[in-house]
Amino acid sequence: VPFAGWGLPLQYEQGHLQSHLHTRRHCSLFDVTHMLQTLVYGRDRVRFMESLVVGDIAELKPGQGTLTLLTNEKGGITDDLIVTNTSEDHLYVVSNAGCADKDLAIFRGRAEELQATGSDVHLEVSDNALLALQGPSMARVLQAGLSDDLAKLSFMNSISTTVFGVPGCRVTRCGYTGEDGVEISVPAGQAVELAERLLDVPNVWLAGLAARDSLRLEAGLCLYGNDIDETITPAEAGLMWTLGKRRRAAMDFPGAAVIMAQAKEKPRRKRVGLTSVGPPIRPHMAILGPEGRPVGRGGWCCQPPLTCPCPHVPGTVTSGCPSPSLGKNIAMGYVEATHSRAGTELTVEVRKKQHPALVTKMPFVPTQYYMAK
Repeated sequence: VPFAGWGLPLQYEQGHLQSHLHTRRHCSLFDVTHMLQTLVYGRDRVRFMESLVVGDIAELKPGQGTLTLLTNEKGGITDDLIVTNTSEDHLYVVSNAGCADKDLAIFRGRAEELQATGSDVHLEVSDNALLALQGPSMARVLQAGLSDDLAKLSFMNSISTTVFGVPGCRVTRCGYTGEDGVEISVPAGQAVELAERLLDVPNVWLAGLAARDSLRLEAGLCLYGNDIDETITPAEAGLMWTLGKRRRAAMDFPGAAVIMAQAKEKPRRKRVGLTSVGPPIRPHMAILGPEGRPVGRGGWCCQPPLTCPCPHVPGTVTSGCPSPSLGKNIAMGYVEATHSRAGTELTVEVRKKQHPALVTKMPFVPTQYYMAK
């Protein structure tokens, strides 16, 4: 299927349901080369990155990474990124494919501004491929091809190493499934070789976009362009944990005044999880209260000053599908804060009929991220 200018496999021969459950029980290989990989060099690289994102990049130890948010002056989320402080002389940044062009334009524009004032920062776009190996048997599969001890590599940490004889790989313990997993940045010319070595291991299957989407939704993870975008703030999205304590105090990131005001006063809409039985809940379906009144907020106000959730735009589901692991429907969407407490009974409009839905804590399926002892 078309995806951000790429042609991506929706599923392989095993089908979506089998592929999803196989990832939860064993492990699967995902080709995520469509993601943008950027290297940031120079003595001012941390200052450069902190001028664009909300995270405390300066506190990252060598090899440590973090999920962070690229924000705009209105407090909206321009993209969600993973930024790693490598043990070498650069930051390693992974961006969403759908945001690659705008992210790169922002990065380059800011780098030029800093360079004009004498700062030392420069960018390099990596042409590496990116492979994600995800699932409970990942460590056993990958350890056979590593001299490094995976037991010492914690979630959101990264090493540069040789993988199954392929040198120059970056292995980061992270992923988009909620399972223990890694993403491997590999020189493009040897990506097929590495993928084939991994697929030679029994019980490693290829997995496509359909399984990737249902796995991330079970894990309560956002999809950019669906669950978060430039009209949604970190406070509304439940992502205030990405703001470092020092950054909150300094308020030196784009949109800081809007975001910190919302954090203090509490946002009027919040991202919530929903569960239901019956017809599947899909994106764009309306979220209603028990009495049938819209309780979701669907976007910024259509009247100036364009800074509040719009009462004229009905709220909708942002992501939704039947959960292969749970056997019921799961979804995300934005509702008025007064209806956001777990256990609140709402309804979702499916094919012009209202069906009960329950606000449910996320993740829907417990995550299995690995923390080294």
